[in-house]
Amino acid sequence: MSNKILIRGVNWIGDAVMTLPAIRALRIAYPESNISLLVKPSVSPIFEMNPDIDEIILYKEDFKGMFGKLRLAIDLRKRHFSSAILLQNAFDAALITFLAGIPQRIGYSRDKRGFFLTKPIPFDDDDRKMHHIDYYLHLLKAAGINAEYSDPWIYLSIDERLSARDKLSLLKRPILGINPGATYGSSKRWFPERFAQVANWFLNETGGGIAIFGSNNEVDIAEEIAYLIRRQRSEVSSQTDLLLNLAGKTSIRELISVISECDVLVTNDSGPMHIGYAVGTPIVVVFGSTSPDLTGPVGDGHIVVKTDLSCSPCFNRTCKNNDMRCMYTITPEDVYWGIKELLPVRKAVFFDRDGTLCKDADYLNNWRDFEVYPDIDRLTELKRNGFLLIGVSNQSGIGRGIVDERFVKEVNQVFVDRYGFDDFYYCPHMPDDSCACRKPEPKMLLDARVRHKINLKKSYVVGDKDVDMLLAKAVGAIGVLVKTGKQQWSAHADFVVETLKDVVDLILSHE
Repeated sequence: MSNKILIRGVNWIGDAVMTLPAIRALRIAYPESNISLLVKPSVSPIFEMNPDIDEIILYKEDFKGMFGKLRLAIDLRKRHFSSAILLQNAFDAALITFLAGIPQRIGYSRDKRGFFLTKPIPFDDDDRKMHHIDYYLHLLKAAGINAEYSDPWIYLSIDERLSARDKLSLLKRPILGINPGATYGSSKRWFPERFAQVANWFLNETGGGIAIFGSNNEVDIAEEIAYLIRRQRSEVSSQTDLLLNLAGKTSIRELISVISECDVLVTNDSGPMHIGYAVGTPIVVVFGSTSPDLTGPVGDGHIVVKTDLSCSPCFNRTCKNNDMRCMYTITPEDVYWGIKELLPVRKAVFFDRDGTLCKDADYLNNWRDFEVYPDIDRLTELKRNGFLLIGVSNQSGIGRGIVDERFVKEVNQVFVDRYGFDDFYYCPHMPDDSCACRKPEPKMLLDARVRHKINLKKSYVVGDKDVDMLLAKAVGAIGVLVKTGKQQWSAHADFVVETLKDVVDLILSHE
């Protein structure tokens, strides 16, 4: 495949999220290629800041109709693409890339478009039975492209995260996000009164806050839930720290950001559900007419609530039986049990490794250079005060081929065995890989949150570099720069101290 690739993206938010692993795989397979993505403006925010994409081309309203398609094809022809990957199934996608004269056109042979493709991929009923993420990956594999699975990930800037945190700042923590809508149709929507009942239980039990999300078309549903919550809790009407209705008030990027700030999200099978797992937020999702086997959340930290009925999944937009049994049989107790199961309640101190716990040897790769700082034994005082100790380390030496990954694991295990660490995470990738786990991207902390039920807003990140302090900002933890490593100061740190002993004293003084 040559060096200018056009991807025709899909048209729905949820589907767009489920194409992210395929786009990631394409970037890994062709690191030097220029990759452009053609998508509608309604889903383009999903791909903003994505390092796997060089350019987003908007499929605007102007391109509707035959003359519009011709204009788009002429525009694409001028860009001299050499290959097109059609993730969208439509006839339209194949026609436009054919008219654009793109030499290699790869897509599923369906919707009567096979003769427009230079590499039509066979499509049969088995393809309808796989998860949609696998469906898109399968297209690449069938075309001869190595396409391994990776978790979907939506990239956010620090400013976007801070803005969302500010937007939710009036609410008490923990925050339960509620997404009661589903654009697909009413058969995918659980009932407003049940969302409201779950919300009130959450408020009573946790003392936290509720944020309701939705599109412009779902404002009525959100307002009904807000009304039902207020009716059961007269004090809510006068307390802005308990309930925030954001339905119809956010852009897609803002929605992504505020969902990432929730401690748990309760949702129907919908676009925001897919956004939830792609930003690492724990999810309780209600499934009725559709199947979690095909479009359910992926990764850890999610609970699907579904009732087995002979008529479900039917995949209808509205209930043909007019009884919505698949939704009625799901009780508020079922959903609330899931929230309690996922709600992060523990606190932790996350430690960078090299330069923070041990001497920075510039790609530590032998035991001779392994030297822990003498006051590391003080960390046990944090454990005695209820903190988990978690290591988080960028280990690009693995990706560069100068550090053996087994050695990294052995060193990390020393901190577990000798110094009481509860877990240790590391990122083996190089900076140019632009992965979701390399600090300051927060995926290692989000994975730890799920595994250990950690409340990140009550936790600390300790390190010797800006990336550690930016990591703390990304998740809302308190950042402590320790001057044992390469930096003596950071504009992003909440505190700067001299040694690990000072770290312990600082944290315990705040308890």
